[in-house]
Amino acid sequence: MPAVVGGGWGDIAEVLDAGRTLASAGYPVALYRAPGRPLPPAVEGPWDWTEIERRSVLSPSAPSALTVSPNWGVSAAPDRPGRLGRGGVWSVEAAAIEREYGPTRTLHVSLEEFARTLPSREENAERWREGGTPAKTIRTLRRGAPFRRDTTEFHDAFRTFRAFDRPNLLHLFQGFAPTPGFSREFPEAVQVGPLWPFPAPPAGRLRTPRGRWEWVWYASPSSSPRLVSAVDRGLAGSGVRRVGVRSPRTISVPSDGTVAWSVDAPARSGDWERRFRSAELRIVTGSRTLLEALRVGGPFLYFNGVLGTGGRTHRHRPEKIRALLSVWKSDGVSLRLRRDLDSFSAARRVEEVVRAAATDPTWSADFPERWGPSGYPPDRSDAGGFLVRVAHAFAAGSETSADLVGALRSGRRLPG
Repeated sequence: MPAVVGGGWGDIAEVLDAGRTLASAGYPVALYRAPGRPLPPAVEGPWDWTEIERRSVLSPSAPSALTVSPNWGVSAAPDRPGRLGRGGVWSVEAAAIEREYGPTRTLHVSLEEFARTLPSREENAERWREGGTPAKTIRTLRRGAPFRRDTTEFHDAFRTFRAFDRPNLLHLFQGFAPTPGFSREFPEAVQVGPLWPFPAPPAGRLRTPRGRWEWVWYASPSSSPRLVSAVDRGLAGSGVRRVGVRSPRTISVPSDGTVAWSVDAPARSGDWERRFRSAELRIVTGSRTLLEALRVGGPFLYFNGVLGTGGRTHRHRPEKIRALLSVWKSDGVSLRLRRDLDSFSAARRVEEVVRAAATDPTWSADFPERWGPSGYPPDRSDAGGFLVRVAHAFAAGSETSADLVGALRSGRRLPG
């Protein structure tokens, strides 16, 4: 049940990757939409749905059903009384599936926002930071009663709009390392490693012929144009010949820059994957393209957007890059690389970082060759593998969806 929740296309790509992962394990996977209901915005393309059966009628061939959606409490929950109570874009289909199979034989899996596992107090502080409040002011706010009231309100709203009270709903919170404080506050949250893009890339990276080196940039954030001139200056005199930009929005690039720039129409998944893997460097955003870059290996830069101007410039939703750099610090990744990735993500030192990335071979050599998340139980280090194990356990038919979800929330390990 794919949908855009956070504003980018990553939510759709993630659900598609989950479907492909389940299909590769032998499960029939369908994109079911009730008759007369158009698909939610952006679901039609540019995605390759050839492996996924489309249905407008439910015709059960098994006693159980498992659904996958991004943030089920927003995208698939039914209407609820009160403020912001309208049901999600998949609420009709989710309800129809439950009626057809029964709630005890329907298991909903919710893919929650990647690396967003802050306890409510920290989430409340992050809300103020995102709004442009200086760090010194936030420290003062945290000591006051209004901040504590806001934190309680956020905690209650989070529980409500994540539908933690639903017994047949499994919430998967992915990240690079678990956050114990988040689990203590929200024990219903099941923390797992990443759901990696599917399929895994072939061994070794495709290489662009020498003299035709290309960078690719998924410029989804609306503030991406702020970086274009600095990136162009940083590439002057380097071996990079071309920057290919892919964006869901209009973006202007230099017509007479130091390198050849192109803004490409959204490509089908396979075409984009080939260009992505063959690029000398990838500028990525959000979580899906960041995970793609980590999966392929090699150098990348990260930019998820900035807000404000001048001295009030601050990053938009930086938790993904922060989480990665925190784990990389523990893993001994070089300070220079971590500093440069952090600076670029904040739109600082852009020209300097780009020049180092384009001209200094030791810069690229600092990226870990093989890397994975740490701190998760073995069965939960890979969300895709965990999802398949959950499907196996549920398909066995020995327990209801609520029993299985309750056991997984309590930490039950699943056999490999």
